[in-house]
Amino acid sequence: MSTTNLIDRRSFVKMAGAAFVATLSSRSAFALDRADAVFAAAFMAPDGRYGVATLTEAGEIVERTLLPARAHGMAFSPAGRQMVAFARRPGTYAMIGAMDRPAEPVVITAAEGRHFFGHGCFSADGRLLYATENDFAANRGMVGVYDGTAGFARIGEFPTYGIGPHDMALSPDGRTLIIANGGIETHPDFGRTKLNLDHMEPSLTLVDTATGALVEKHALPPALRQLSTRHVDIGADGRVWFACQYEGPRNDLPPLVGHFEKGEAPTFVDLPERTTLALANYVGAIAVNRREGLVGLTSPKGNTAVTLEAKTGAVVREERIADAAGVAAAEHGFAVSSYRGSFKGHPNAVAWDQHIVRLGG
Repeated sequence: MSTTNLIDRRSFVKMAGAAFVATLSSRSAFALDRADAVFAAAFMAPDGRYGVATLTEAGEIVERTLLPARAHGMAFSPAGRQMVAFARRPGTYAMIGAMDRPAEPVVITAAEGRHFFGHGCFSADGRLLYATENDFAANRGMVGVYDGTAGFARIGEFPTYGIGPHDMALSPDGRTLIIANGGIETHPDFGRTKLNLDHMEPSLTLVDTATGALVEKHALPPALRQLSTRHVDIGADGRVWFACQYEGPRNDLPPLVGHFEKGEAPTFVDLPERTTLALANYVGAIAVNRREGLVGLTSPKGNTAVTLEAKTGAVVREERIADAAGVAAAEHGFAVSSYRGSFKGHPNAVAWDQHIVRLGG
């Protein structure tokens, strides 16, 4: 999940505009006034309704917007001042809202024969929205392309060169999409059932945004065939960090985190055994703090949040957080949320979903 660049509260207020601030309750306006940064995360409310909230770095909710169904990943367009929330796999909607709210949010639906895979990102200029999608009849991953200047009409698609794509990120130069093809076959007729665990095909691909052509493909070796590549983020040096979820035997201890640059093979981080055990073969989210050179990981199955030094891969911090869910770069270290409503330790009466986006410009 890309965190893009960082933005402070003053810039967020300027971006959102006076009209946005005027709609806030006095409590929310006060919380925003004290904040240094603003984040967004999807949630489930106690009454079972789903939504997306903006919140301060202290975990205080500023604003909530209801969604038609559960959301998963999000993306932010600094250029377009827009944020998108993608439905959880195999969802069929994505909602795009603007910070200054000149109009109601735009809700797009998946094309016939496609469903969303829960993640996407904007082009560097904010004009296009890319979404990971499933061509379930052909069992191939696709990138749907939506035009933000035309009401987010779907204007094209190109393959991810793998199956089961999940997260993706845009390279710093805006030319390449880095896609985590989890390698897992699904079909909406079978809900979230994984249909090919005995012959998965996980890979990481680089795809040219201008032509849709494959630039590089890194298939995981046969010994790691059941290691699903799920989430990606990019460091300040352009290095791609990726996190995985293992579908093999529970007593296996495969590597779960790695990195690579364009033109080189992926390298897995050799985590201490106790850390690998704590992550429970499931890294739910990954984020890079570019300024501090840190990589954050969360595992809801392992109730753990881990911070690595990007330069060496060494474990800097390991913390037990019940149902640890999302992670995003904070001023220092990371903001971590949980399914139990915690955000940087601040409790809320919602269940946060698995990802956080820091609203950046």
